[in-house]
Parts: sequence; C-alpha cells; structure tokens
Amino acid sequence: MTWNPFKKTTDEQPAEQDEPAASKESGAKTTEGKGRPTPKRKEAQAKNLRPLVPKDRQASAKAAKQRIRAREDAEYEAMQNGDVRHMPKSEQLPWRVYIRDYVDARYNLGEFFIPVIVVMMVVMMVFSSRSPQAVIVLTILMYAYLFAVIIDIVVMWRKLKKKLVAKFGDRAVARGSRSCMYAWSRSIQIRRWRLPKPTSPKRGNWPD
Repeated sequence: MTWNPFKKTTDEQPAEQDEPAASKESGAKTTEGKGRPTPKRKEAQAKNLRPLVPKDRQASAKAAKQRIRAREDAEYEAMQNGDVRHMPKSEQLPWRVYIRDYVDARYNLGEFFIPVIVVMMVVMMVFSSRSPQAVIVLTILMYAYLFAVIIDIVVMWRKLKKKLVAKFGDRAVARGSRSCMYAWSRSIQIRRWRLPKPTSPKRGNWPD
C-alpha cells in the first residue's frame, strides 16, 4: 500500500466545510427561538435613559411649588393642633418638646416683653416734649423691666439645662441644638401666640 500525502487533506475538507453550515443553522435556530435578535448593550441603555430636564419646566416648577406649599400648610396645621408627628423635623426632637412644655408651664416675666416695650416707646414719644421728667421715669422703668426679664431667663435656663442633660444627655444643650435660644425666644412670646401651641391649657403642668 502506497502512502498518499494528499489523502488526509481531502478527507478533512468536507468536515471543515460542514462547520459554517452548522453554525448558520444554530444561529438561525437561536433567532427563531427568541423571535428577535438580541439587542446591543448601548441600545438597551439608551432605552432606560430619562431626560434630566423636563420638557415643560414651568409646569414642573409650578408642581414643585404646590408640593412645598402643601407640606408647609400641613406642618402649620400640625403646629396649631399640637400634632407632633406632622410638625417640622426640628420641632419633633424630644428635647424641644420638653423645652416647650417646660416654658409653657412656668410664669415668664418676658411673656409681655414686646407689647410692654412698644407701649412704653409710644408713651415716651408722646411725653417727650410735654414732660421730660416722665420720659426719664419711663426709661428707668423700661430698663428695669428689661433687666428683670434677662435675670428670669438666665434662672430658667440654668434649671432647664440641668434637666435636659439629665434626661437627654449633652446633645440636647450643644451649640448646634440652639436649645437656649429656642427656650428664651419662646419665653418672651405671648402664650396664645406661641407655635407650636402649648399642649396644656394652663400653667403649672410640668413635663416628666
């Protein structure tokens, strides 16, 4: 038997020719099975993209303002009714609730500070040309009342600060909490004008 070097090549040639046909058939079956060709990655990402800027900017801004206005109205109504859950987040802090209840429970000298000062200023303007002595007396009274209000606020805060630290820790009296400013600003407001509204209808009901 003689060896033919071309025999192997001719035998393998049909096998090589059959491979593309098989791949075509498998590709056709894959396409037919899905019903559609597989989308490219860029095409799929492009479908998921959303425009950052809305088409109608005026309508979008108007809708945003309406949402903010509705939220503010709901928060204001909650402060009128004493509903802590729907108040602004800053008013929901437990130590602020305690501060409000403590200030509302005591008699504050500065509660009528603003109307008293306004009345005194008007009276001083009226009597400035008629009776200078009366103006001097009113000025002394006004400063005496202001000094008494400051002393009352300092005494209140010293007692309240100890209670806040004992109940809520140092975070309740830290600088960022603004608890001192919150307490004295509420103490110089007329009781019926305070927001949030006092939870107790009368003084003397101290918080636990």
